[in-house]
Amino acid sequence: MPPVVALARSTHPGPALAVTAVAVVLAIAAELDGWRIVLLGLAVLLNQASVGLSNDWIDADRDRAVGRTDKPVAQGLVSAATARNVAVGAVVVAIALTLPLGWAATLVHALFIGSAWAYNAGLKNSVLSVVPYIVSFGSLPLIVTLASADPRLAAPWALGAGALLGVSAHFANVLPDLDDDRATGVSGLPHRLGRRVSGVVIAVALAAASALVAFGPDTGNLQLLGFVVSLGIAAATIFLAVTRPPTRVLFQLIMSAAILNVAMITSAGSALYA
Repeated sequence: MPPVVALARSTHPGPALAVTAVAVVLAIAAELDGWRIVLLGLAVLLNQASVGLSNDWIDADRDRAVGRTDKPVAQGLVSAATARNVAVGAVVVAIALTLPLGWAATLVHALFIGSAWAYNAGLKNSVLSVVPYIVSFGSLPLIVTLASADPRLAAPWALGAGALLGVSAHFANVLPDLDDDRATGVSGLPHRLGRRVSGVVIAVALAAASALVAFGPDTGNLQLLGFVVSLGIAAATIFLAVTRPPTRVLFQLIMSAAILNVAMITSAGSALYA
């Protein structure tokens, strides 16, 4: 595998592109100027690339110990030093790209990145493992509204929905790796609660997020339809978590629900602002 391709895989491109797409769609819904949308999208993409790279760099020994074949750093295809250096460089550029969007948006974006890095650096191994996801996902709508030409706070329902989707994403992302994590001494909140309880947490958080999006702004047919579909995804999540070994399907379900909720938010328009 060419080094550049291996490095790109270490950025965790799937989640990185998904979060970037969410940020861009939110920015469009908030009616940001075109150049602001482009800068915000690039900043979030580099933000997420740095998080993925830092994860592979910091966890290289653990990933190698459990034979992770999806981690280029653990396989020796990319050196830990290279992943570290590119991750740090990506953070610097991501913050720099946010500066033209205003100091408030830049500070919240820095909080977003710092929270995600804190998870990789150690919070993932504590009962507070879900906190970085709450902070990062919850702050994304705020970054968008603060990046507008007329910076304003995001609506409470949007912040709450983002935080709850973060809870779902954390638990869904960890469940497939429970056994590998235990083997290397990692014990976050999902590990302590167990697979079945974690599945219920995912479903409840997902349903609550969808309720906020459906009923927080002025309710319309799209929001109500999305809420019903999200409830179906929540039910499927509980079924999969209780009856089958955890797989990446859970995480894909949550990302699908997140995209659905973002689609619902786009119809809210100016209601995204407080």
